[in-house]
Amino acid sequence: MYLGIDLGTSGIKVLILDDTHQVVASADAPLKVSRPQAHWSEQYPSEWWQALDTAMQALKNQAPMALAAVRAIGLAGQMHGAVVLDAQAKVLRPAILWNDGRADSQCVALEQSVRNSREITGNLAMPGFTAPKLLWLRQHEPAVFGKIEKILLPKDWLRLQLTGDAVSDMSDASGTLWLDVGARRWSMEMLSACGLTDRHMPRLVEGNDVSGYLRANVAHAWGLRANIPIAGGGGDNAASAVGIGAVRAGQGFISLGTSGVVFQITDTFAPQPARALHTFAHALPKRWHHMAVMLSASSALSWAAGLTQSASEAQLALLAGGLSFEQRAQAPMFLPYLAGERTPHNNIHASGVFIGLRHDHDRAALGYAVMEGVVLGLMDGASSMQSEDSANTTLSLVGGGAQSDVWAQMLASGFGRCMARHDGAHAAGALGAARLAWLADGGDEAQVCAVHDAAQIFEPAADEAALLGMRFDRFSALYPALASHFI
Repeated sequence: MYLGIDLGTSGIKVLILDDTHQVVASADAPLKVSRPQAHWSEQYPSEWWQALDTAMQALKNQAPMALAAVRAIGLAGQMHGAVVLDAQAKVLRPAILWNDGRADSQCVALEQSVRNSREITGNLAMPGFTAPKLLWLRQHEPAVFGKIEKILLPKDWLRLQLTGDAVSDMSDASGTLWLDVGARRWSMEMLSACGLTDRHMPRLVEGNDVSGYLRANVAHAWGLRANIPIAGGGGDNAASAVGIGAVRAGQGFISLGTSGVVFQITDTFAPQPARALHTFAHALPKRWHHMAVMLSASSALSWAAGLTQSASEAQLALLAGGLSFEQRAQAPMFLPYLAGERTPHNNIHASGVFIGLRHDHDRAALGYAVMEGVVLGLMDGASSMQSEDSANTTLSLVGGGAQSDVWAQMLASGFGRCMARHDGAHAAGALGAARLAWLADGGDEAQVCAVHDAAQIFEPAADEAALLGMRFDRFSALYPALASHFI
């Protein structure tokens, strides 16, 4: 038995995986995001621990014998968050999250300070990354900055509570802008530019390495054995890739979580930062991956469901799916930049826009526009990572939004590629964390990271593909036409 823990933005998921690849039990607990000012996004790490304890107690009630048989634990989590600790490992302020946009000017300053930063890190400096957040703290909260002894990513703060060790993995560390991503080690040059040294950083391991061992008091509280190993784990998307078996060059997936991601594995470090494409280390050794990332995906549909007073996102998606071809062709267009955007625009000031609204548009039309806008945004971001060797391969679907047949079919038609949805795709991060635990316990990669048959395959529909192609041309023209109006 292997335990996977996935710390998301809106909640935490835990599951137990056995060595026949069956999920024995799972549980989750919700989390809230604090937005004290415009463009700010924060969470209290203590709430992560409370949510994890709630989920683990539920798991203990469900499957106490399975929990007692767990041999190793893996961690996955939201990337880029800044948890700053003092000399006593006390949290100095709320964690600044991945979708926080306050550090826009600090990105410019960082790239001016380190002229070859894109070559070192493989990425543009963006407000969501960790390093600009620390530059912001140094400028705006110098008393806090002066007390910092250690900086951890969200899942790694959980690891500290579990093991007492400050450790991160290569995939999650790639999103800090402090990692030399090609060499898979901390960059002294990038750290120095932020007024930091490697002593402020956690120790680095690969995602399938042992990072530490479970404390006895935590093990007792949750019904686990003490001193079981905890794997390095991975950032949420790298862990999701392991969860669905994407471990070789050319394999990939699309994620419809709070954010949206198009993910593809490479076997070399080949950064392409020109259009804000991310290049990160994979959670497994000697592999990297490209990601086109948009900041609002399922969260945009959740917003639209609230806006239209729909019972749920699922209900709104069904209403949208019931529109005729003609109604879809006449639906309004939507730019899904509710939290700004990364790929391909790298503009935290970009905002959501409906265009083409008419009296006869109802909530189904608005729901369709939002779902389509997310698909078109993903297509826009992915256009910079197309390659001949992957154009005909099937992509897997992960994340909560992947449970929608309407959205899955739209993605297949928009991308012109088959989309595979696997059982448990909504919990791929936790599943990948459990698989990384299995590897840390000595499991064989070919067995542990097997790709299982898809529960459902969605094939491109010619008429829908033609419609989305025409609407993509309109979508692509809207951002440059409206960019000067974003505030």
